[in-house]
Amino acid sequence: MHSPSPQRQPIRLFVTGGTFDKEYNELNGQLFFQDTHLLEMLRLGRCLLDVEVRTLMMIDSLEMTGEDRRIVAGHCASSAETRIVITHGTDTMSDTAAVLGQEFLEGRLAGKTVVLTGAMIPYKFGSSDGLFNLGSALAFAQTLPPGVYIAMNGLWFPWDGVRKNRERGIFEAV
Repeated sequence: MHSPSPQRQPIRLFVTGGTFDKEYNELNGQLFFQDTHLLEMLRLGRCLLDVEVRTLMMIDSLEMTGEDRRIVAGHCASSAETRIVITHGTDTMSDTAAVLGQEFLEGRLAGKTVVLTGAMIPYKFGSSDGLFNLGSALAFAQTLPPGVYIAMNGLWFPWDGVRKNRERGIFEAV
C-alpha cells in the first residue's frame, strides 16, 4: 500500500500582508492594502494543489507586534493541515520565523512543515518576485520535512539560519 503523495495533502496558506499584497495609489504615490492577491496568483500560476487561503491580517511587517506573531503561531498550531505557507513582509519575516521555530521546538507545531515567503516588489507592479516565491514556497511545503523555513529567490533556509541582506535585496544563510 502506498502512502498518499505530497500533492494530495492539503496546504493551508495564511496571509499576513507585506509587500505581496500592497497596492499603489497613482495619485499620491503611497502604498496601501486593500485585499490579498493570493487567489489571483494561484489562478495565474495554474495551481492544482488543494490550498485553503485564510487572511489573518493585512499589515506591513514593520508594524507587526509580538501579539500579531502569537496570532500567526496560534493559527499554525490549530491548523488541521500539516503543510502551511505564510505570506509575510520581508523586513521582519525572520522574526516571525524565530517565533514559529520556537513553537516547533517546544512541540506546538510538531509534525508540521511551515514555510514563510514574501516579495521584494509588490505583485501589482507586474515585475514582482512574488509569484515565483509563492510557487517555490508551495513546492517546499510539500517536500521539506517538518520544521520552520523561509523560502525566497528559489532557495529555502531553516528559520534559525537566515537573514535578509538589505543591501542586496535577498535572503541569505547565516
